[in-house]
Amino acid sequence: MERELLLECQRNDRNAQRKVYERMAGKLYTVCKRYLKNDEDIEEVLADAFYKIFTKINQLHNPEIFEAWAKKIAVNECLQKLRSTKELHISLEDNHAVSTDSGLENISFEKDILSLLNFLPEGCRAIFNLFAIEGYPHKEIAAMLSISEGTSKSQLNFARKRLQELLIHQNI
Repeated sequence: MERELLLECQRNDRNAQRKVYERMAGKLYTVCKRYLKNDEDIEEVLADAFYKIFTKINQLHNPEIFEAWAKKIAVNECLQKLRSTKELHISLEDNHAVSTDSGLENISFEKDILSLLNFLPEGCRAIFNLFAIEGYPHKEIAAMLSISEGTSKSQLNFARKRLQELLIHQNI
């Protein structure tokens, strides 16, 4: 993101904010889609994330990290949404979302593993995303989700095993 464009956003220039939104909305939508299933929830979280981005942009002192900073805001908003709707269940018993007979046969190769994430329980999916895709260590994940590091590790292990099973079932 260009430094000048971000400086204009810091001055509350609506045209600059629109340009940033147009450049980042697709990327942040994809991030949110990894955590949330419902399009209405994703749109709500995106609106909240962009509100935070534009109201806190003055706190950003290094324009080179803007995209990572915005992505972190979107991830935090997704986690907050999951917590507020009580969908962030950290439980190995939550198997109802991982049935291999629930339409997986229609998943095409180009949708790859990210499509399979929807078949994981919410808690496992959040931890898998935070660790494997976003790159957070277990210690930070545990702090973000108010769980132990051991729970984070076991949920990641569970998610990996379920994804492997789903991949084998689909011959991907």
